[in-house]
Amino acid sequence: MFPKYDVIVVGAGHAGCEAAVAAANLGCKVLLATMNMQTIGQMSCNPAMGGVAKGQIVREVDALCGYSGIVTDHTAIQFRMLNRSKGPAMWSPRAQNDRMAFAAKWRQMLESNPNIDFWQEMVGGLIVKDGRVRGVRTSMGLEIESEAVVLTNGTFLNGLIHIGEKQFGGGRAGESAARGITEQLVSLGFEAGRMKTGTPPRIDGRSLDFSKMEMQPGDNPPGKFSYTDTPALENQLCCWSTYTNQQVHDMLRTGFDKSPMFNGRIQGLGPRYCPSIEDKIDRFSDKDRHQLFIEPEGRDTVEIYINGFSSSLPEDVQFKALKLIPGLENVKMFRPGYAIEYDYFPPTQLQPTLETHLVKNLFFAGQINGTTGYEEAACQGLMAGLNAALAAKEQEQLVLKRSEAYIGVLIDDLVNKGTEEPYRMFTSRAEYRILLRQDNADLRLTPIAHRLGLAGAEERMERVRAKNRAAQEIDAFFRQASVQPEELNAYLQSVDSATINQKTKLHNILLRPQVNIAGLAGALPELAGFLHPYEQEFVELAEINIKYDGYIKKEEEMVARHARLEDLQLQPDFDYARVNGLSIEARQKLAIARPRTIGQASRISGVNPADVSVLLVHLGR
Repeated sequence: MFPKYDVIVVGAGHAGCEAAVAAANLGCKVLLATMNMQTIGQMSCNPAMGGVAKGQIVREVDALCGYSGIVTDHTAIQFRMLNRSKGPAMWSPRAQNDRMAFAAKWRQMLESNPNIDFWQEMVGGLIVKDGRVRGVRTSMGLEIESEAVVLTNGTFLNGLIHIGEKQFGGGRAGESAARGITEQLVSLGFEAGRMKTGTPPRIDGRSLDFSKMEMQPGDNPPGKFSYTDTPALENQLCCWSTYTNQQVHDMLRTGFDKSPMFNGRIQGLGPRYCPSIEDKIDRFSDKDRHQLFIEPEGRDTVEIYINGFSSSLPEDVQFKALKLIPGLENVKMFRPGYAIEYDYFPPTQLQPTLETHLVKNLFFAGQINGTTGYEEAACQGLMAGLNAALAAKEQEQLVLKRSEAYIGVLIDDLVNKGTEEPYRMFTSRAEYRILLRQDNADLRLTPIAHRLGLAGAEERMERVRAKNRAAQEIDAFFRQASVQPEELNAYLQSVDSATINQKTKLHNILLRPQVNIAGLAGALPELAGFLHPYEQEFVELAEINIKYDGYIKKEEEMVARHARLEDLQLQPDFDYARVNGLSIEARQKLAIARPRTIGQASRISGVNPADVSVLLVHLGR
């Protein structure tokens, strides 16, 4: 009934979709197995992509020929560049999306790829022979063979939904949990754990009084995520913000005795940086209000998402508390918020390729690894799909360095440090964030996609070459061109910058914090004429390179210094027990994690600098 596939992907959420695309775009024959074809690419929680650090990840996925950025641009209803008041390393794109259009676009793009087949059924187990995965076994007993398997089960592994004192099995509201895989993996020697996440109630936008809220419009003009020629966003919708108050908090506290979070029914750890509303008012009892974001679910629906009001309290308590929020006095609720508890597998059981240590050619991606967020899942899916395809072809797999991508930081953190709570990406996790900006993801990663031979990479590479050329030409112009005081002093005074009294290089003027290229072009017709043929994105890159040249060079020097440790290889079968001088904890942690390099070993929790020195001596370094 089935051919033998190169790669089978289990689960069609953000990780599964990207995994299938990545493997297919490397020329592999892929089967995407999902329990429900109607929920492919579903936005289970908030209808938005990107945000702080997450926006950088989406741009990196796009630079590696993934589809998340393209789907986001096609279905966006609002776009904002966050942190514009800070330096460019902190700029983070975020888009509000049409939830139904997002899922439909994902399915359409997947179905248009001739290398991807689909099968709708629960996968209940794996076919494992001689320590290697050979395919999957479905709930109906069908066996489908493959060279590699990627598990992207999201919150579905033994998922349990909590609303107050009620609990029932499910991987998402209205959908069944997946059973069988956890039990088999544990029998194979994997360690499993439990985590939890949650979602807020959905409400009727027709019942809200927006006059009592603060409007949050999108950028004008709006940006986009993909480096490809996706459509410009038109007719943006507004988001809104409002606040809880002491009355809301008091009402929520009446349900604490029935809260699964506080009475011990939920065993899994929840996300530290995206807590439920009851967790917020318990942990931050000194605060008398918390901000809420009122976000439309799409262009053709009145359904509203309340960002910041995730809850698993009884539905009547949720409803009464909502009615005490300004603008929501007459609110109608579509469905209550809930918490969901699910199985995950500590990611220290993975190699940096996301292949498991215990079973060859078996890869994990997304929430199964203990992460939270669409973007974190998508980038893991992309990397797992690429490496599953490369494993099926018996080619060298891809590992991104911490200095190359936020994706590299995320995976390195997971496999070396592990996580005991849902992992979320932040800019602060990246030590080289001046190099890892959202504007240069294509320059960093598209050459890798091109080298791998991913479908569509050649056209993307042409744009990268053009962007590099443009930045160099603009830089050269600023270093060569000079300006007279009478040409520029009026502009300098307008931005509170010191005037000049002699002919000065434009490059030196642009280094001033108050000055930007747009302002200079407005004051200097010759500069405006020179810049006219260049795309705004290219000009922005050149400006960042000029203004932050010193900082960029310092980080590049830091990368070069640390590269010595990253380049010192450790063999997978290295016997740490025979290395005299290693602490017992280091021996145990290194034996489990099996780092590929001294650099990775140095970042494992429990391995201290003295242990690294012992390893270096043992290696003759």
